[in-house]
Amino acid sequence: MAKSDLLISLVRAGAAGDKSMLRSTVEALVADERAKSHHAVADRLERALQAVAVTPPSLATSQRSAHANGRDTILEVTARISLDDLVLPLPARTEGLQLIEEHVRADVLRANGYEPRHRILLSGPPGNGKTSFAEAIAEGLALPFFVVRYDALVGSYLGETNARLRALFDYARTQPCVLFFDEFDAIGKERGDDHETGEIKRVVSFLLMQIDKLPSYVVTIAATNHAELLDRAVWRRFQLKLSFPAPQTAEIARYIERVIASWPERPTLTPNELAQKIEATSYAEVLDFLQNVRRRQILGLGEVSINSALSSEFANWSSRVKPENIYGGRSNEAAAATTAGQPRSKADRQTTGDT
Repeated sequence: MAKSDLLISLVRAGAAGDKSMLRSTVEALVADERAKSHHAVADRLERALQAVAVTPPSLATSQRSAHANGRDTILEVTARISLDDLVLPLPARTEGLQLIEEHVRADVLRANGYEPRHRILLSGPPGNGKTSFAEAIAEGLALPFFVVRYDALVGSYLGETNARLRALFDYARTQPCVLFFDEFDAIGKERGDDHETGEIKRVVSFLLMQIDKLPSYVVTIAATNHAELLDRAVWRRFQLKLSFPAPQTAEIARYIERVIASWPERPTLTPNELAQKIEATSYAEVLDFLQNVRRRQILGLGEVSINSALSSEFANWSSRVKPENIYGGRSNEAAAATTAGQPRSKADRQTTGDT
């Protein structure tokens, strides 16, 4: 939100005696000033805010306030993945590093009339690093990583979802953060679809309006496995659009090499031979296979070699259920395979919640 809008909101809150709006607006101003390194001004605003009397609310009001601040519509995750942990092609890595630099040196851009880019759209089949990339941006910027909870966001009553969206964005504006929308097509659907209800179309319109108003210190990242379902206006809202297609054999081999480098015993098969034999369509599949092998070896208590564990796992791997057998083939995005990311590289957290 522009500073002029915050000032207008501040005046309205003061005129209406709305202390809740007054507090949230001042907190947004404080975050904006700190993002510009105006710490003295931010400190004065915080001291002035402390002078606002707080009337203890009733229990019912407290419950409404807890929902109204939007905090219950997000899940805060500690960002532990860095860009160096990811197997990324040059374009995605370059764009990620550039984005981080823009925010770290935002004062230089603002001195020349520019704002850092802060709206990023990630698309591609599941299991290829979209969530990990978003987390890596939060880690690189040392910002809170907020993952939007659709179960708490989408309501069943008319206008309820928009009200929760407003609370979510109002909360996000109160501090610099990375706001991550996974499965963005769930709420950013094409409005021209005759099968969608008028309520969904209103939600999409309101969502796009709110994204437009977000200040640059709120880095908004949206990820989707179905880019073709997104509303056409969604694409225009995002300043940076990155594709995460399925990896090719050479990229999978690089990932395998990175994973097995920490194993106490290396297999006889080379990473390239393993990549060809696994025939995976995503980094998540590769990770599942390799972790299963290590589990077999660990539970063998020294009596099972890595090659023996590999042979046993390959025997089961060939009979696994494949997505292409269910959906009738890989998607066009998965077949494109021009750029690639990687799922998480930190032990058991590598694929949890990844898209």
